[in-house]
Amino acid sequence: MSDTLPAAAPPRLRAARTAVAACFFINAVLYADLVPRLPEIKDRLDLTNASLGAALAALPLGALVSALASAALMRRFGSARVASFGLVALAAAVWGAAVAPSWWLLAGALFVAGALDAVVDVAQNAHGLRVQRAYDRSILNGFHGIWSIGAVTGGLIGSAAAGLGVPLGLHLGVVAGVFAVLALVTYRSMLPGPDQDEPAADAVPLGGSGALRAVLPALAALGVLAVCGAFVEDAGSSWSALYLRGEIGTGAATAGLGFVALSVAMTVGRLTGDRVVDRFGQRRVARVGGAVVAAGMGLALAVPSLPTTLVGFGLAGLGVATLVPAVYAAADDLPGLRHGVGLTLVNWLLRIGFLASPPLVGAIADASSLRVGLLLVVAAGLATVVFGRVLRATVSRN
Repeated sequence: MSDTLPAAAPPRLRAARTAVAACFFINAVLYADLVPRLPEIKDRLDLTNASLGAALAALPLGALVSALASAALMRRFGSARVASFGLVALAAAVWGAAVAPSWWLLAGALFVAGALDAVVDVAQNAHGLRVQRAYDRSILNGFHGIWSIGAVTGGLIGSAAAGLGVPLGLHLGVVAGVFAVLALVTYRSMLPGPDQDEPAADAVPLGGSGALRAVLPALAALGVLAVCGAFVEDAGSSWSALYLRGEIGTGAATAGLGFVALSVAMTVGRLTGDRVVDRFGQRRVARVGGAVVAAGMGLALAVPSLPTTLVGFGLAGLGVATLVPAVYAAADDLPGLRHGVGLTLVNWLLRIGFLASPPLVGAIADASSLRVGLLLVVAAGLATVVFGRVLRATVSRN
């Protein structure tokens, strides 16, 4: 089936767009619902901080192990089925983590959840890009903005359930059931048929050679951009509070505002980014965004105060908002690769970036200071300016 739908099918296309947005929302809600209740799981299983941390590390480990299988699964079952039914399995895995009676089963459930999350992430982005190609304009940033809203929603639901004393198994069981049903409903509205026309004879699968060598420089550049995006996002989640407390000397009540500033700005940037990308193009927006990241974090580090730090983290979030969606779109369009291969590889590299960023910044901070360690974010912004030239100038193919 061609990605270009006939003029008589806009309702189907709008329904598919809504279905993909729902997938992004569900994907974010499921794990975010568990996060506020991790202290209860720790207490129930009598875990130390180290043992809980080790169990949580199974989540990214599972993602790294499974992510490279995404392309093959999508070719076999289609991105719509992998995304929708993968979310059903993810809901069950998160519920399993909530009710796990031992550390081993908790780690195992989180490993499975991470593995499923990685596959679902690739599949929902792949189907979102298919819908975007049919629209012939940018819509992918909006999906990522919906994911951010879903993460906040899940955290609020989890916090409310914890505050009301709702039993863990009941809370996550109801959440899993409701959103699993919703995921199945979304499948009915996804675009039917194969994700792409039959691949060219020389298209190579994951692990192949030939055309893969030809696109390797572009793929490497996209991988660098993905890692840059990971470094900027991780700066907010892992280091902003420590920077505000240790380097600026703020109190506990305001230490979390750096993360809030980056997250809110990034969400706003994604929800409004499609219009900006359509107006100025992916390449220009990404490169200007990289400059904004470098300038924002440079301001926060050069002038250490609460206002400048919040502005700096906010600018970093705004600058990076459209980067990962643009990288996904470019990877999915790499010539000569079978469907999903480029997207799968870049998604895997993005996860490597999220895994590598905390220890790297931490090691530099221990050797010097956190201000010096966060210069890596400035470097990521500058690298985005340089490597952003590999992105397409426009989303439209007309």
